Amino acid sequence: MSSNPYQERSLVVKIIFVTVVVIFIVRLAMLQLFDDSLRKIADQQALRNVTQYPARGLIYDRNGELLVHNEAVYDLMVIPRMMKDFDTAYFCHCLGMSREEFDAKMKKACSYSLYSPSPFMKQISKEEYASWESHIYKFRGFYVQQRTLRIYDRPIAAHVLGYVGEVDSVDMSRDTMHYYRQGDYIGKSGLEKSYEEVLRGVKGKKVMQVDVHNREIGPYMNGQLDSTAIEGGNLYTTLDADLQAYAEELMANKRGCIVAIEPKTGEVLTLVSAPCYDPNLLVGRVRGTNYMMLLNDISRPLFNRALQAQYPPGSIFKIAQAMTALNLGVITPGQGFACDKILGCHNHPSARSVQEAIKMSCNPYFYYTYRRVIQQGKYKNKFIDSQYGLTVWDDYMHRFGFGERLGIDLPNVNSGFIPDTAFYNKRYGEGRWAFTTIYSNSIGQGEVGVVPLQMANLACIVANRGYYYTPHLVRYFGPDSARNEEFYERHETGIKSSYFDIAANGMYDVVHGAGGTAHRANIPDIDICGKTGTAENIGIDHSVFIAFAPMDNPQIAVAVYVENAGAGGVWAAPIASLVIEKYIRGEVTRKDFERQYREANPCQKLPLKRVTKKKK
Repeated sequence: MSSNPYQERSLVVKIIFVTVVVIFIVRLAMLQLFDDSLRKIADQQALRNVTQYPARGLIYDRNGELLVHNEAVYDLMVIPRMMKDFDTAYFCHCLGMSREEFDAKMKKACSYSLYSPSPFMKQISKEEYASWESHIYKFRGFYVQQRTLRIYDRPIAAHVLGYVGEVDSVDMSRDTMHYYRQGDYIGKSGLEKSYEEVLRGVKGKKVMQVDVHNREIGPYMNGQLDSTAIEGGNLYTTLDADLQAYAEELMANKRGCIVAIEPKTGEVLTLVSAPCYDPNLLVGRVRGTNYMMLLNDISRPLFNRALQAQYPPGSIFKIAQAMTALNLGVITPGQGFACDKILGCHNHPSARSVQEAIKMSCNPYFYYTYRRVIQQGKYKNKFIDSQYGLTVWDDYMHRFGFGERLGIDLPNVNSGFIPDTAFYNKRYGEGRWAFTTIYSNSIGQGEVGVVPLQMANLACIVANRGYYYTPHLVRYFGPDSARNEEFYERHETGIKSSYFDIAANGMYDVVHGAGGTAHRANIPDIDICGKTGTAENIGIDHSVFIAFAPMDNPQIAVAVYVENAGAGGVWAAPIASLVIEKYIRGEVTRKDFERQYREANPCQKLPLKRVTKKKK
């Protein structure tokens, strides 16, 4: 039976018709149910989602002085898909930019999203915005969003306060809560980074209706979809702004650092890394240019020497050696050793006690002291005995906070380095090293490395006669005055407090006694206890000094490190004494002495005029 040609053609037509209808239905379903691009376009023609950025929290010093506040600025936002009948030449004329700059910014915006807003021009000042505010409505796809800019009220404490910068890919990858988006800002260093979640606040949102001319005509649904931004929490720091400014002045023309701590609380009074820089350099649209300038500076001003630099401690390390040996019972307070110049030493009588050894900073004394710690005679084999002794010594050094991050509330803190048996086994081979291999550790040289924060903490330990609190920079934060309870836990060294009395007396003699190595740190009527150090270095040695004052009921502990300045008593000690006088008295009365150290640099020779304590 032959088929009907007419029926076959009719069937084909029906199939085609049904196919077309199905395609249209599927496509319509995809557009309405699965693809929201048309909805986005429609919404963006009539609605504008405006992020309400919260004001970032303020930062105060310990006396209530405002250190960081906010200033209103504007971001020019763009939604590329909304740009219609756009006059590029007129736009560039109104904003004072070149066509090349416009094209580069638009390319970046399009690569981010055609439908979502992104910053076209960031951090526009109020003055700049006012000059072309009346023209912006003419350019569809553009609108202005207000936000805040950080302003640092005094050009101080850049390494402490830190700076804020635009989020990058690393920041975004760490953002598990999806708080940030392109163009947002985040704390990049210092307290701005450590307390980012406190300072940033909570974003809000406004959904606004706009007319065909891109002008806002009111809230959508009477603001039912809006949410209010919650401003960030404030930080109330431990810094003394006046002392910080003064310490930075003293470190002008120098490389090094100053750290001052209140011993009884662990509160950091000042933290200076020199060279210093004005934190306002890293604010606004010039931030990128200034950052590269600072980054390429050979003096490395962005490097926080107080927390990140690892130095040989020099003779200040002898205090920890003496306290360890006394507590282990390998020496007695009245122990004497001959100054036989085995490690070289300056001319002085042989120390007859620990107190005299600290005052004179006798190298041979601490060579023999360290030998008794490392070779305690527990084992007949000297190599095994040395491994045992070093393990014990290593434990004591960690009790002082050496070889570990102290937990200060700032990022990127160096732990320093205390060598252990594993280190020497790897370097020399197991059973192939003994005290005679590592004796340089006895005087703070060799493989030992500490950061200046740890040096100031050592001064706190002696001031407190055997314990310390974790150094920190924020007392409390936020509207509820929250605090980090870890900062209020007392860390004991486990060493008898009476031994620290010996150390304090020896440190007093360093400054005030005949033959002491830091007589230039002497301040009339202030009992300063200090210890000098001259850290060996390729080229000119580093000048080191730690101190606390007054001797009884100490209010301040200080560590000063001046690179390539030579003896600790010549540079670091006088600078520390000026910081102490400024804090305790509120002013410095030794004006000529102050001017000498504030204006000079370590390359200049200073007259070694002896300063003696006035007789009562």
